[in-house]
Amino acid sequence: MLIYVVRHGQTDWNAERRLQGQKDIPLNAIGRAQAWQNGIDLAEILKVEAIPFDFVASPLARTRATMEIMREAMGLPSKDYRTDERLVEVSFGAWEGFTIKELKATARDRITERNLNKWDFIPPGDDAESYEIMSWRVASWLNSVDKPTVCVTHGGSYAVFSGPLRPYRRTKRQRARFRRTGSLRLIGTTGRSAGSSSDY
Repeated sequence: MLIYVVRHGQTDWNAERRLQGQKDIPLNAIGRAQAWQNGIDLAEILKVEAIPFDFVASPLARTRATMEIMREAMGLPSKDYRTDERLVEVSFGAWEGFTIKELKATARDRITERNLNKWDFIPPGDDAESYEIMSWRVASWLNSVDKPTVCVTHGGSYAVFSGPLRPYRRTKRQRARFRRTGSLRLIGTTGRSAGSSSDY
């Protein structure tokens, strides 16, 4: 199944390298421009595909805004898409709103622990998640896709899809969650190339 995965545009917290997690931070001017450009690029790509696509986004404001700006740039009704809770960003719990530099000043041992095993590490906070926990719901969504799809999601999911966290998926059981057929294509926040994330 053909899936285009698009990361949301920049927010002020991205620019400041703050852990956003599930805090509902809006796009900034750069992020809105990035979303528009991705819409222009995607319109050209989908002309070549010449098949109908489903459109789905995380329900957070920055992903919905990215989707709506993209669709407007593509000449499509901006609100004609679905949301799916399984695509929300990983929760950083009590660390949301802080930079890694700030956290090193107060929780250096925990940051060192996280760096040694980012996949399994759970930050402090009742609602915090590891990337392993997040991967269960992201994989559930991915394995439920039954038609060509354009998906707008977050840095955490994007990293799981694109590779930076793959060294932490050590077991066959973990890899099996991401079984799929067809093609998964990634579009970064600056157009056709898939970029790295500052969210994680």
